[in-house]
Amino acid sequence: MTSVQSGETGNYPLVEFVPGTIWLCEYPVHYGGLDFLSRMAVLRLQDGSVLLHSPCEIDQGLKASIAALGPVRAIIAPGTFHHLHVPSAQAAFPAAETYICPGIERKRPELRFDWILGDTSPPAWAEEMDQVLVRGNRIIWEVAFCHKPSKTLLLVDLIENIGDKTRGAGPGLKLWWKLVFRMWNRPRPAPEYQMGWKDKGPARESLEKILAWDFERIVLSHGDLIDADGKAAAREAWSVPLSFDR
Repeated sequence: MTSVQSGETGNYPLVEFVPGTIWLCEYPVHYGGLDFLSRMAVLRLQDGSVLLHSPCEIDQGLKASIAALGPVRAIIAPGTFHHLHVPSAQAAFPAAETYICPGIERKRPELRFDWILGDTSPPAWAEEMDQVLVRGNRIIWEVAFCHKPSKTLLLVDLIENIGDKTRGAGPGLKLWWKLVFRMWNRPRPAPEYQMGWKDKGPARESLEKILAWDFERIVLSHGDLIDADGKAAAREAWSVPLSFDR
């Protein structure tokens, strides 16, 4: 990856991931007493418009960098744990429509939005991205996306890939991920997924729909990107829920 924009959020620049199509911005998170990084994805569609996927706080430098890519058409809050900075993105790009994962409207009743996401891609990106609502969990929900032209799967918490090479992961995170959840150096769903699977048939069906898509790389919010053999990595990460009976 190469940094191609001058705008930054703190020390975290907007970095090109797929040439001319996808840019990423990492930023620090402190949650539940743990320190780690999260990641926003910026996608440019073929008509030149831009989507913000799981936005971070947008400062003036980052706003200028994103605006240089094209007009921002949509702000996407893809998971029930990925909505905190939507108001910042809305303030930076007031003409954009806001799309949210089901459940956010209950957690954030004050949040303004235009659409609730589901299994059908809205007209704004229907030709370029597939999507599915991951069902079956009592704690956490998200909508997974596949950007078809670049064969890129976009996730937030459905896979976390944190280990020895991951920058920004504090010692507390290593303790929990290594000794408690057994997911240090082992890509797995977030702990909320692992503790919350309830309706196992719908959970497995959701993941099988994702695996039917044509993707090679995975952009995820927490941990190291998966830039090759993405489908094999996803199948291994989801080996437990994929074993659920229908």
